[in-house]
Amino acid sequence: MKKDIFCFAAFVTVAIGCFDPAIDFAQEKLPTYLQDRGAGIPSSLFGTYIHRGELLIYPFFEHARDNNREYQPAKLGYGLNQDFRGKYRDSRGLIFIAYGLTDWLALEFEAASIKVTFEKSSNDASATPAKIDESGLGDIEGQLRARLMRESDRRPEVFGFLEITAPSHKHKVLIGDPEWDFKPGLGVVRGFSWGTLTLRTTVEYTRDDAALNLGETSIEYLKRLSPAWRVNFGIEGGEAGGPDEWELISGMQWRMTNFACLKFDNALGIVSKATDWTPQIGVVFSFPVLRQ
Repeated sequence: MKKDIFCFAAFVTVAIGCFDPAIDFAQEKLPTYLQDRGAGIPSSLFGTYIHRGELLIYPFFEHARDNNREYQPAKLGYGLNQDFRGKYRDSRGLIFIAYGLTDWLALEFEAASIKVTFEKSSNDASATPAKIDESGLGDIEGQLRARLMRESDRRPEVFGFLEITAPSHKHKVLIGDPEWDFKPGLGVVRGFSWGTLTLRTTVEYTRDDAALNLGETSIEYLKRLSPAWRVNFGIEGGEAGGPDEWELISGMQWRMTNFACLKFDNALGIVSKATDWTPQIGVVFSFPVLRQ
């Protein structure tokens, strides 16, 4: 993991070194409701949109800290069906790739390398080890993103998506997931002179009760402060099983060149079951593979 962090830092340094203050960041002549985001399709990343013929590559690093992570020893394979709170840490190096097939359809791919440390509660008398360390390839995820209705002066934009996560590490209790996951979702975007609002939600199948439930839901705000700077804020949570994992998210984007954007996001848990703190930093590279 230290090697991954070093490589990432070197990667960001090279990108920043490419900064040319003479580059013109002038915005296209767009309607007021598109000034914050442009005409792209909303991606799964806060404040990031995919244009037709555009290839996005986003290497980034993420760290999570949670001092009261809820768990059940039975779900870790140690018998006791009782809730406890333990200490959780994870570090991830991730790569996100997206491509705009048309002006209404885009594809995404994301993979992660992850290292997790978990320490059980001092009140847990089960056979759960005092400390569990796991590492390896994390989730491998793909998404299909589609614009269903284009925004106009009188109506918002509507988009849909399908998230597919492949099974991995079937015998690991912290980073493993033995099943395929399919999560369809729907979102609405509306731009105003004071910023852009996005509401999105997913539908998830909960295996414990064999039922469909509303999954992860978010309300997001995006504002372009200048041709080079944008900020975003949001609230996200409510995974299947109960609305008890909400986070407050803030972020900023600095367009260093016409093809590279430094992106930083920070998530703070606002309820006890949410992860306490999750910072994320990386560089979004944009390549115009095809522009018509």
